[in-house]
Amino acid sequence: MRLGVAGALVGGAYRRGDVEVDRDSGLVTAVGVAGPGSGIAVPGLVDLQVNGFGGVDFLNADVDGYAHASAALVRTGVVAYQPTLITSRPEQTVAAIETAAKAQAAPGGARILGVHLEGPFLSPVRPGTHPVELLRAPDVELTERLLAAGPVTQVTLAPELPGALEVVRACVRTGVLVACGHSDATAAEAHAAFDLGARSVTHLFDAMRPFAHRDPGIAGAALTRDDVFVGVIADPSHLAPEAVRLAFQAARGRVVLVTDALAAGGCLDGHYRLGDVEFDVSGGTARRADGTLVGTTITLLDAVRDACAAGISLEVAVNAATRTPAELFPRGDVGLLRPGNRADVLVLDDSLALHTVLQGAREP
Repeated sequence: MRLGVAGALVGGAYRRGDVEVDRDSGLVTAVGVAGPGSGIAVPGLVDLQVNGFGGVDFLNADVDGYAHASAALVRTGVVAYQPTLITSRPEQTVAAIETAAKAQAAPGGARILGVHLEGPFLSPVRPGTHPVELLRAPDVELTERLLAAGPVTQVTLAPELPGALEVVRACVRTGVLVACGHSDATAAEAHAAFDLGARSVTHLFDAMRPFAHRDPGIAGAALTRDDVFVGVIADPSHLAPEAVRLAFQAARGRVVLVTDALAAGGCLDGHYRLGDVEFDVSGGTARRADGTLVGTTITLLDAVRDACAAGISLEVAVNAATRTPAELFPRGDVGLLRPGNRADVLVLDDSLALHTVLQGAREP
């Protein structure tokens, strides 16, 4: 079956010509096929920071809730994701990880790559919307308990906290990705974690010590290293266009676009919950009653469009939502459109509106 596109991002680079997929095998069979077409084919999107979607909060979700959220995510073009659990009581987090493990084994919808634990080892100075009373000092024993509960693939922590480097070592030993975030760390404290194997930063510039020319913090440390990836929420509520361009220019090939989506993602404005946190959504932006920014309801394709609006090329922006997040684990089965790969493909029109979603060469 031909997709009828004018070109595609093949292996991360634009190539003219149509794409052929085989419904029986579910694979991409040919690219660069001559013939008329319009729009562009891109790989299915990969979101590494999703707190909830479609009215479902992953901290409190059951398996049916995951099925609903995963189906809603696919309709927006996301074919794989990390459900992200914010700071909560250890027993609630363990239960949520166990539920995610059951949901991961269920068929249909966007695939669950693993669980992202955003907390509880975060700085009380930079908590964002995390409940300060539930933050904890880094603890290897608790870390091992959480990792044993299910498929944890990423942990975000504040590297300056006492005991944090021991947790970094414990995670790295087991192959869990460590990201620095919600942190007041200096550049030196960030480098200490990166040198031990922490490889990413959670929502660059947000909920961290601001960059200053004599005190560059995590942002300065990460942007000047070639071995650290940076998560970026590209919507204007979180970052000015100049900050988005700075991230892409300084961390060339290492930017991972994320949504940090909430349960309200894909829903109308209104009142919602994230764990124990209540918030209101207005105009796509979520805030607590005191005005604290909680997150957004944007989709990952919205984030790609926002990056393009900030001056990033479509090729680079799409790679930041597909190929680059897949490289962090690494995952060869997602994030790349090329012959022989599973046909998880989006067709976008010339205005970047989503026209078709394919999973394994079939519409979900």
